[in-house]
Amino acid sequence: MSFEMASPPLPGLSRTVVLVGLMGAGKSSIGRRLAARLGLAFRDADTEVETAAGSTIDEIFARFGEAAFRDGERRVIRRLLGEAPHVLATGGGAFMDPETRGLIREQGISVWLRADLDVLVARTARRSNRPLLKQGDPRDVLARLIEVRHPVYAEADIVIDTDETPQDVMVDRVLAALRRHIEGAAA
Repeated sequence: MSFEMASPPLPGLSRTVVLVGLMGAGKSSIGRRLAARLGLAFRDADTEVETAAGSTIDEIFARFGEAAFRDGERRVIRRLLGEAPHVLATGGGAFMDPETRGLIREQGISVWLRADLDVLVARTARRSNRPLLKQGDPRDVLARLIEVRHPVYAEADIVIDTDETPQDVMVDRVLAALRRHIEGAAA
């Protein structure tokens, strides 16, 4: 019987690892596995916003609109970045906010999980709690979001292409990229 040891935390990792990207890119699922491998806590910004607001994201969007949601999201991310290093999955629009992006740049290591349109369409079809996808044909909405958001996501410290590769392999890719990033920053 063999036991697989979790990889030790990355030497030199002193900042929160912030996962950015479109809905369906794998931020939460890969983030949970990455946190476990690093021995760090996992936090989901959307869940934290819902807890702080006492409402679901759908309810916040319906009652107050996207601008109010983004304001709350920015405050929650600021608070989370002030905590001990952890793995943080952000909502798809969080990195689009210049103030939030600046906070992440100053206090975290941003990792863009980039997925192509077909992957995003397939993955987001599995869940119905995505307010932006209720604003038209999901494929068209995602295509527009790719056009607008990808140039901004490209500002992330690290870019990882995600596809239907097993999640543990994706986590290995993120860990290797983080290791290179940390070694490069230390040099």
